[in-house]
Amino acid sequence: MSAAAEPIKRRKTRQRALILKILRSTKSHPTADWIYNQVRKEIPDISLGTVYRNLRLLKEMGEIQELQWGSTYSRFDGNPREHYHFNCLQCGRVLDVDIDVQQFLEELVEKKHGWKVTGHRLEFWGLCHSCREEPREVK
Repeated sequence: MSAAAEPIKRRKTRQRALILKILRSTKSHPTADWIYNQVRKEIPDISLGTVYRNLRLLKEMGEIQELQWGSTYSRFDGNPREHYHFNCLQCGRVLDVDIDVQQFLEELVEKKHGWKVTGHRLEFWGLCHSCREEPREVK
């Protein structure tokens, strides 16, 4: 995760406010398509492009996080604070990990390599509670 930058000031729009409200009301780390379908319930004529544009702006403003793991789509997190995530290998859910961000890792990398570290991202993989109780073949 990168260090928090100065928030960008943008004119508030109904679409952006609704997208942020939807993201902040879920812990599911949804895709843009899921967000689009939720927004369309209140703004039926909104385009997918408008949703993507507003997600990008909200990310630039420091209001949300975009989670990219090299797949074909991103997930979005309404919690802009630095925190870790757990990815279930079976059902695909992304969950927040409730531990403090370990700043000592940045210091350790700086000391070992001499780089200037401005942030880090740490992710965990495995099986969530539900999938662990019902073992199936891992993807």
